[in-house]
Amino acid sequence: MSFGFSLFIVAWTFILVGLLAIGGFFMFRKFLKKLPKEDGKSNLDWEEYYFEKTKHMWKTEDKVLLEELVAPVPELFRDVARQKIASKIGELALQKRKSKINQDILIEGYILATPKRDHKFLIKKLNEKEIDITPYLSLFDK
Repeated sequence: MSFGFSLFIVAWTFILVGLLAIGGFFMFRKFLKKLPKEDGKSNLDWEEYYFEKTKHMWKTEDKVLLEELVAPVPELFRDVARQKIASKIGELALQKRKSKINQDILIEGYILATPKRDHKFLIKKLNEKEIDITPYLSLFDK
């Protein structure tokens, strides 16, 4: 066996182990989200519950705004992000006893459902749409 072939085998082994580790990490995260909590429902069950409970409350223009906000998410993960954000917005609407999802609830839920690194994009997008962000400034700090 030549030195070049041995090097190829070693490199290929590291690549395979690395890819398996990355895949395992994401599968394990999904598994943890599926585990039931103290109330008997998992995080994914609650996301689905809030999404189903409030999907009749969405107006077309709010759905369009949500689509614009999740547009920078890679297509592979966009459906998951959309459901997570929409369920948080639905949870917020139910907590505030709203009958319809409006722009304020949508923006507040989006801020609470997304990590801080995504807030810069949201601020930029809201400024483009000429939406005042001052009512939401306190939420960006959480």
